[in-house]
Amino acid sequence: MNKKSKNFKIITLGCKVNLFESESIASALIKAGYQQTKSDKNTDIIIVNTCAVTSKAAMQSRQALRKAARLKGADKKRKLIAAGCYAQIGHEEIKKIDNIDAIIGHLNKHNIAEIILTNSYDNYTFEKKDIFSEKNFSCMPAVPIGFRSRPFLKIEDGCSSFCSYCIVPYARGKSRSMPFDTVLDSLEKFGNAGYYEAVLTGINIGNYGSDLVPSTNFFELLKTIKKTKPVGRIRLSSIEPLHLTQDIIKLAADSDILCRHFHMPLQSGDNKILSKMKRNYKAENFENIVKKIAKLMPNAAIGADIIAGFPGETEEAFNNTYQLIKKLPISYLHVFPFSARKGTPAANFSEQIPSNIIKKRASKLRKLGKIKKTIFYNRMEDLIFETVIEKKDKQNPDLLKGVTSNYIPIFFPCHKKNIKPGSMTKVKIIKATEDNKVFGEAIAG
Repeated sequence: MNKKSKNFKIITLGCKVNLFESESIASALIKAGYQQTKSDKNTDIIIVNTCAVTSKAAMQSRQALRKAARLKGADKKRKLIAAGCYAQIGHEEIKKIDNIDAIIGHLNKHNIAEIILTNSYDNYTFEKKDIFSEKNFSCMPAVPIGFRSRPFLKIEDGCSSFCSYCIVPYARGKSRSMPFDTVLDSLEKFGNAGYYEAVLTGINIGNYGSDLVPSTNFFELLKTIKKTKPVGRIRLSSIEPLHLTQDIIKLAADSDILCRHFHMPLQSGDNKILSKMKRNYKAENFENIVKKIAKLMPNAAIGADIIAGFPGETEEAFNNTYQLIKKLPISYLHVFPFSARKGTPAANFSEQIPSNIIKKRASKLRKLGKIKKTIFYNRMEDLIFETVIEKKDKQNPDLLKGVTSNYIPIFFPCHKKNIKPGSMTKVKIIKATEDNKVFGEAIAG
């Protein structure tokens, strides 16, 4: 294999799970002698790891594939692979795009490196298999070095909840868990490689362990991580409200193993809308969880996902959501305009909300989220946090960027030589600017 044929590029859309999977694929190719590039020129293999969570994400996936297909052109030596969630559910649309060599859904995503190495693209125009037939967790290797300062570890895949608006179970199948010991071994690799923090991610991580034999649960995993401490600390990427149990909250409050950062998909603060969404909790459940966190960990960051403009969302229902967020100690919001996904029940619900109203509601919620973030950042001034170093600031190379346990990106000067991304230092927060950029100073010792 000549040097030129060893170049590959991965374009990743969507969530942290996709990022982990892309990094795992890249790691396998690098170990096989390939070189990763960000350039479009002279790239022999292009992998587009697609997303389908919203209509916009699916559109962006198609756009990325068409752009890559144009770059490939008629060059048969250059290979183009469509992978990920949109490849799983939108393969018929992808087939309409010329110059794509393989469409690889989630049942074979862990084989992508092998497909490239064996040049077996012709076997994967699309493997039309039922994603719900998959019972086992497909382990993709943890990536201990080279990709990020806080490495991700996917410990769970799929979701068995089937919320009325969500396409993800149809793309990824039902919930499946990484074996218990494999999680611990993977985290130990991160710790041995010098990383202080690792991020546990999955489609529904709070459901971890229910499919394993013998059955276990997420709290038991976290309790074992606390006991064995394979890394300095663990961050949870996102967890369903009812999966964030009293035991997990207390574990976080009583130790440093869990970051003081909790992100929950609330989606709506109105109980009628939550019922239509097929969410298994009420607004008051979410409120009680947030208050419990704030009581035990006053400086914890609490983030929430919100869907604006779900079918049947009246002005009163929207106001219930707005007022709930406004009164709670929420630190930031991720706001998503409702996106009707073909194949989900909500796509056929009556009382669809006009797009201009959805846009207006989403904008109002985003403004509230910005206010909440400003309040949270200002409260943290003069406090000291253990901060994981990420990289130098692009705008000011004299500053390092790090992330605190409570998810504050902080910029600070540091005069230590040979400082390593992924390591930890203590930083005192000095000020937060009007545009929510936080500055601090490193503390000796």
